[in-house]
Amino acid sequence: MTGWPSVEAWAAAGRHFDFRGHAVFLRTDGPADAPPLLLIHGFPTASWDWCKLWPGLAQDHRLVAADMLGLGFSAKPRGHRYTVAEQADLFLAALAEAGARECAVLAHDLGDTVAQELIARQLDGRLPVRLRGVILLNGGLFPETHRPVLMQKLLLSPLGPLVARRSSRARLGANLSAIAGDVKPTAAEVDAMWHLMSRDGGLAALPGLIRYMVERRQHRERWVGALQRCPVPLTVVNGSADPVSGAHMVARLRELAIPADIVELPRVGHYPQIEAPQAVLIAVRHALAKMPG
Repeated sequence: MTGWPSVEAWAAAGRHFDFRGHAVFLRTDGPADAPPLLLIHGFPTASWDWCKLWPGLAQDHRLVAADMLGLGFSAKPRGHRYTVAEQADLFLAALAEAGARECAVLAHDLGDTVAQELIARQLDGRLPVRLRGVILLNGGLFPETHRPVLMQKLLLSPLGPLVARRSSRARLGANLSAIAGDVKPTAAEVDAMWHLMSRDGGLAALPGLIRYMVERRQHRERWVGALQRCPVPLTVVNGSADPVSGAHMVARLRELAIPADIVELPRVGHYPQIEAPQAVLIAVRHALAKMPG
């Protein structure tokens, strides 16, 4: 588990498909007849976040990953109204593009909220694929325990467009270090994330994208209810040292008696798949092995 592909190499291994008139980046890998695994990244980066887990997971699963609209190598339409529901539609379109009729889900950060919407649709009887199980890494599962960093708060404020324009690689690096555990992001990792976040006018999309924090409050009953009534195996793998969605989020998970297997990673922060990929890979494989065939 040493090294990782550059963002350019990651992009070269994928392709784009059309989603409602927008070009969306898609990457697939693994045996064609293996169980599909949908990987849903978070804010403000892209599917590259999974690169350290990718080779291990691709051995036994058909991996399907896409970049959300407004992020990474996907289109960043100016003035677009980004919603969690639309991002959920995008990932369902990615599954259809890959020819998958069922899947397990591995999600992180904003991707957790998208996964919660998929679970809610399963409960509504509106999910066009069979959901085998869900694995969630650090994310704001409950709006009452989500502790956004100052940059997120500013992006959501009326100053959002100005703050986005003044974002820099140095500020991103400082924010990533602040939410990490013992293993801080390397210069190469910060470079990759900055490229994914800022390319093709990506900074201008950030204030619109971060409205997902408002949506979490608006749709709390639906999305928290989806976890409480989750009809498939649910696993939460959490970096306990994350100040945004760490141990305090897991405590709330237990308070609400969410029926989930919980794997806590001490001294790991907000990006466990990057900070502690081997531990996360073990936990994910264990969770996948317990899902129904």
